[in-house]
This record gives sequence, structure tokens and C-alpha cells, in this order.
Amino acid sequence: MNFTGKKVLITGASRGIGRAVAKQFADAGAIVAVHYGNNEDAARETLSQLAGEGHMIIKADMAHPDEVEAMVESVVENLGGLDILVNNAGVYDEHKIDEVDYETWQHFWHRTLQVNLIGAANAMWCAAQHMIDHGGGRIVNVSSRGAFRGEPDAPAYGASKAGMNSMSQSLAKRLAPHNIYVTTVAPGWVDTDMADGYIEMGAEQSPLKRVAKPEEIAHAVLYLASDGAEFTTGAILDVNGASYLRN
Repeated sequence: MNFTGKKVLITGASRGIGRAVAKQFADAGAIVAVHYGNNEDAARETLSQLAGEGHMIIKADMAHPDEVEAMVESVVENLGGLDILVNNAGVYDEHKIDEVDYETWQHFWHRTLQVNLIGAANAMWCAAQHMIDHGGGRIVNVSSRGAFRGEPDAPAYGASKAGMNSMSQSLAKRLAPHNIYVTTVAPGWVDTDMADGYIEMGAEQSPLKRVAKPEEIAHAVLYLASDGAEFTTGAILDVNGASYLRN
């Protein structure tokens, strides 16, 4: 998996899975744009860990279409193009239907769908316009096994990821004639800040008796974005340690 000279934008790359993806792409020769929403210090820490030169950090609120558009335009301008988009940014907030009030319920549904699904959709639209004009590209979306098994404590999260899966497959079909390949990674529990407090429970759900390392999810992302993986377009790759199996 050689990405020498490839320009890659990774959303939510200040920590966790996004940071691991950024590091692996840089190690493989890519020039990386590290997106962050709020934590500039963490984004700069990611930047400091990247091999090679020419990388950048960029701030954008994924819930705001104008900021997403400006982010992609800035990356194209500063990196000299965009070959690969990884939609990794996401939020997870519990909102149990039998415990929260109506206002709280609406807030978390709106926030989760705006960031996890609509923000990703807007990033794909913006990236695709450039890729169509420049011969193609790769888009890898980071979903979740929650799209399949359900998320009773955070139903908006599960719904957002199910929507991401459907969106990815729809756009894989639409963008294939433009040599743009769209794939999805669906992790289970991963040892990140988002999983804080759930690691032991997550480990018990897998026969491997552990949760995934961020580097393992990153490896799957790089494979799907690599030359030679074109015929996986439209695929959703489960990376959950056999904690949830589907036919």
C-alpha cells in the first residue's frame, strides 16, 4: 500500500482512529490534511507525529455546510489536490428514550445526524466535485457495527451510521463511472476516548476478548483506499473481532 504523493483529507483526525489513519497514510508516503472540530492542541499533536513533510491541520464544524465546503477547498488549494477523503468525524451521545425529555431527545438527534451523516455527505459532495474533474479518487467512510445491531442507548448514532452505509453504497454506484471508489469500514468497540468506560464490556463481546486498536481500523481504511482495491467499491467491511456477525 504505497500512497506516495497522494493527498488525503481525514476528518476527525485529532485523536483516536483518525490519528491512527493519518499516521499510517503519512508512513506510506501520503500528504495529509488533519481535520479537527475543537481540539487544536490534539490536532497539532497528530501533525507532529506524521512522517514526511507538507502536512496541514484544518478546523471545521462538520455540522455547518459552509465550513465543510471551505475545508475541502482549502485542502485542495494548500495540498495541490485531493485524492482520498476519509470521513471519520463523529459524535456519540447517549439519549435513552425512556429517560430524556423531548427537548433533549430532539437536540441529540439533530446534532448526531448533522455531524455524523449530513456532514459526511457534504464532505463527499465537495470532494467528489474535485475528483470528478481530476480523473477519480477514493472515499472511505468510517461507520459502526451499531448500524446493524442497534444502539438502544444512542439510537441517533445507530441511525446515522446506518444512513452512512446506505449513502456510501448509493454513491459508490453513482460515482463509479467517474473512477471514484466509495467504501465503508464498520468497527466495533475501539480503544479510543469515545469508548472510555466501555472497554471491558466491549472486550467481553468478542471471542478475542479485547477491543480493536485504532491501528487495526486504520489498516482496513488504507487497504480500501489502496490501488488494487477498486472492485471493493460499495463494500462495507466489518472490523469488530467477530463480536457481531452478519450474513
